[in-house]
Amino acid sequence: MEKPLPTVSHLSEPFWGAAREHRFVLQRCDECGAYQWYPKAWCADCGSRKLRWKEVTGRGTVYSYTIINHAKANPAFTGEVPYAIAVVELQEGPRMYGRIKDCPIEEIATGMKVRVVFEDLSEEISLPQFTRDR
Repeated sequence: MEKPLPTVSHLSEPFWGAAREHRFVLQRCDECGAYQWYPKAWCADCGSRKLRWKEVTGRGTVYSYTIINHAKANPAFTGEVPYAIAVVELQEGPRMYGRIKDCPIEEIATGMKVRVVFEDLSEEISLPQFTRDR
């Protein structure tokens, strides 16, 4: 069974295009300077529509996480349990969900430093995930 792929929209295409090149980008407001995730047509802080995509560090800290111990909801992940899904607070401010890769489950902790890595799922989709940043 194949894993589900994200849906690419006109708003998110610049993000997925950069991810295909293993570059991590976020929207940044030209008016107030705020970064945001997820893609929107306006700034969530000030309402401006003057947004541009900017390459960012891809570094952050684990804000919260959960361990997935079974794959009943989607059997495509059966061979990968257990694994961790985290809310990562990016250095630039926004929080986003991502899987924690290449780190023993028992070593994952709130406050742990992480950095983005990419998993190539298809020719069109490279999925940003996170690993421990040493």
